This record gives sequence, C-alpha cells and structure tokens, in this order.
Amino acid sequence: MYAIVEIAGQQFKVENGRKLYVHRLEAAEGDSVSFDKILLIDNDGQVKIGTPTIEAATISAKILKHLKGDKVIVFKKKRRKGYAVKNGHRQQFTQIQIETINGTGESEAKAVAAAEEPEIVEAV
Repeated sequence: MYAIVEIAGQQFKVENGRKLYVHRLEAAEGDSVSFDKILLIDNDGQVKIGTPTIEAATISAKILKHLKGDKVIVFKKKRRKGYAVKNGHRQQFTQIQIETINGTGESEAKAVAAAEEPEIVEAV
C-alpha cells in the first residue's frame, strides 16, 4: 500500500515505515504529525484518486530529527567590471518516518454517513 501526499508544497510517494526528508516542519523532534492532502492511494491494485484530494484520509508520521542539507555555493560574477559575490546556502530539512496510512477515502465516508442515517422500521 502506498500513497501520494503533498507535504510542505511538494509531492511524495509514501509507504508504511518509510523515512523521508521534507522541508522544515514546525514541530519538535519526537512529535507525531498528520497530513491530510492525499492525492492518491493504491491499496494492492485498488486505486483511489482524489479530486483534488481524498476526503477522510490521513497519513500519520513521526518526526525523527531536524537537520541541514549540503552546502550550495552561489557565485555571481560580471567580467571586466570587478564584480564578484560568493554566497552559500544550506537548506533546512526534517526527517520523518511514515507510521500509518489511514482511510481509504470514500468507503469510510459512506460508512460514516450510513451510520448517521436512522433506520426505518415499518409497522406491521
């Protein structure tokens, strides 16, 4: 079972137990976070595609650590002008581990709606 989820503006393919690096999240290490922008769920060949997201489906993950990426050197130069600027950048990342992919979307929403409807009993 896997899902395509949008996390911090980027799309990722996630599976249970998988670790990934995403852009820095505003949560402490060890916290659990949940994502609800799920675009697609594939459950052993049963594919559900959201329009644009799947309702009532969530993904829960645990934050493992916050870290920085590799340094990227930005060098700008204009020849014959005496202009040269050198800068560096290190992107902030968060490592997360996917714990569970909850909900198959429409079937759960229909089950909840059916549970809320009162049963009609005919008098005999």
